[in-house]
Parts: sequence; structure tokens; C-alpha cells
Amino acid sequence: MPTIITINGFIFHFYSSDWKEPIHIHIEKGDGNAKIWLEPKIKWAYCYGFKPAQKKQIVQLVNENIVMFKQKWHDHFNQK
Repeated sequence: MPTIITINGFIFHFYSSDWKEPIHIHIEKGDGNAKIWLEPKIKWAYCYGFKPAQKKQIVQLVNENIVMFKQKWHDHFNQK
């Protein structure tokens, strides 16, 4: 499970077995667990245990870091 970055306690990561799926990022913090598709646009795959303010913060952080998340995905899975 490569951890990409931790910001304000939110852990952004993906699983090495995720290579068959479209580009996405998993987010965890406390009891919260979510997955966001990064392409073709940012969209929740699922979201459990996060309060509305946390969900808003997650989307903001994804938008701020989307280029890096995609690059880390491509680097890890050797995709260009």
C-alpha cells in the first residue's frame, strides 16, 4: 500500500493491486475511509465515516494535489 502523502491526518494512498482500475486515490483518517476517481473527472467512488466538512477538505486536497497523485500512480504502475 504505497502512501503518497499525509496531510492534516488524511492518508492518501493506493493499493498495488489497483492497477486494473482507472486512476484513483484512497483516503483514510480515523474511522473514515474513501476512494476518489481522478479520471475522467474527480468523483467519489465511496465515502464512509467522514463528516461533510472533512469531505469538502478531502476534495480540496485532491484538487490541489491531483497532478502529483497521477504522476505517483503512473510511476508506481509504470504507465505513461
